[in-house]
Amino acid sequence: MKLAIGCDEAAYNLKAEIIKHLESKGVAVDDFGADKGEVVLYPDVAFKVAEAVADGKYERAILVCGTGLGMAMCANKVPGVRAAVCHDPFSTERSRKSNNAQIMCMGERVIGVELAKYLVDLWLTCDFSGGGSAPKVARIEELEAKYIKK
Repeated sequence: MKLAIGCDEAAYNLKAEIIKHLESKGVAVDDFGADKGEVVLYPDVAFKVAEAVADGKYERAILVCGTGLGMAMCANKVPGVRAAVCHDPFSTERSRKSNNAQIMCMGERVIGVELAKYLVDLWLTCDFSGGGSAPKVARIEELEAKYIKK
């Protein structure tokens, strides 16, 4: 699996650690920025990464900012994308198994590097379970088609 990853200047250090961690495990990562010392608006990075996921260029992606919240809000505006803030194991697992989230969002100001690496590993091992959650995800897609103009 090849992942996309992006951050703003508030999360460059965490992004760099996640990239090193993933590459040490043989996971290919395309970095959408920001570069060290570069000031960017997180919506620009989030939309770029989310559009790449929606277009099928990447199956999954990781977005990191100060809290993870802004990145998730932006990524979720792209039709076809489900982004989740993942700061604890249970929510991280459920974001995949119950919600089929393709984008994991984290905040450098919220969690430490070791927890972030653990959550990334957990998130990458989880798949959508379907079952009772399948109708809910299908309903998200139906409502998205109704309310969001592509």
